[in-house]
Amino acid sequence: MEIRVLRYFLAVAREQSFSLAAERLYLSQPTLSRQLRELEEELGKKLLVRSSKGVTLTEEGMMLRKRAEELVELMDKTEQEIRDSSENMAGKVCIGAGETYAVKLIADTARRLQEEYPDIKYSIYSADGADVLEKLDKGLLDFGLVFREVDAAKYEQVEIPLRDTWGVLMRRDSPLAAKEKITFDELKTLPLILPRQANHNLLLTDRIGVSENELNIAAQYNLVYNASVMVSEGMGYALTFDKLINVSGDSKLCFRPLEPRFEAECRFVWKRYPVFSKAAGKFLEYFKEYMEDNSSET
Repeated sequence: MEIRVLRYFLAVAREQSFSLAAERLYLSQPTLSRQLRELEEELGKKLLVRSSKGVTLTEEGMMLRKRAEELVELMDKTEQEIRDSSENMAGKVCIGAGETYAVKLIADTARRLQEEYPDIKYSIYSADGADVLEKLDKGLLDFGLVFREVDAAKYEQVEIPLRDTWGVLMRRDSPLAAKEKITFDELKTLPLILPRQANHNLLLTDRIGVSENELNIAAQYNLVYNASVMVSEGMGYALTFDKLINVSGDSKLCFRPLEPRFEAECRFVWKRYPVFSKAAGKFLEYFKEYMEDNSSET
C-alpha cells in the first residue's frame, strides 16, 4: 500500500463521495476510482460500497480507515521532523494530556522555550491515559501527561509536583453548596456525573465504598466543560478536579473538595530510548530543568 493511495481512500471515506473527494484531491473521478479499486484488489477485500446516498465503508474499510489515519499522521509527523532537522531549532512538539492543571507546567515550559526558539510549535492532544499511551507507543506523540502507573521498562517519567484535588462541581443553589467539604458518604445518594476514565472511576468507587452499579450515575463525561454544562442544567453533581472550571464571579457553579482530601498524581512520560526531533529534545531539556527548579524551591 502506498501512502498516496491511503490518502485517497481517507478522502473518499471523509467526503462519502467519489466526486467530492476527487475535487478535493484535484484528480479525475475515473483516476480516483481506479486507484481505490486497485487497493481493494491488492488487499483482497471490498472496502467501499456505493449507493444512491453516497459511499459507505465496509467492516474492513472501517478497520483500514483507523489504521490509515494513524499511518498518514505518523508519516506527516516524520516528514515534518526531517524537514525541520536543519541547524535552526524548529518543528512541532506533540503532547497528549488529560484535563489537569498540570498542563500549566507544559505551558510555562513552552513559553520559556518560545522566547529563545520561536519556531518551535506545539500540538496538544486531549485524551485519557490509555489513549495517550497508545499514541505514544505508535510514535504519534512525543510526551504524555497521565494519571496511572506506567511500565518503567517501556517509559521514562518525570514526577509532577502539582497535585489535582478531587471534588464536587455543583450549582451554587444546591443545599450542599453551604458546606466547605463533601464527604464520600454524601456521594452515595447524589445523581453523579462521573469521568469516563475507568481508572478514575475505580479509584472513586473504592473511596466511596460501593460498586459503580450501586451509585446513581446520571451521566459520564470525558471533557469537564461538558460536565459543567450538565451540572448547570441541574442534571447532577460532577466529580472532577479543582481549577479546571472557573467558579468565580457570577458563575452559577461552585466547587467543594472531598473529605478526606483525595489527590491525583500525574506523570510526564515518554518512550524509553526515543528518537526525538530537535524540537522535542529541546523541550524535554527545558522541562526537566523547570521541574528541578520547582523542586529546589519547595
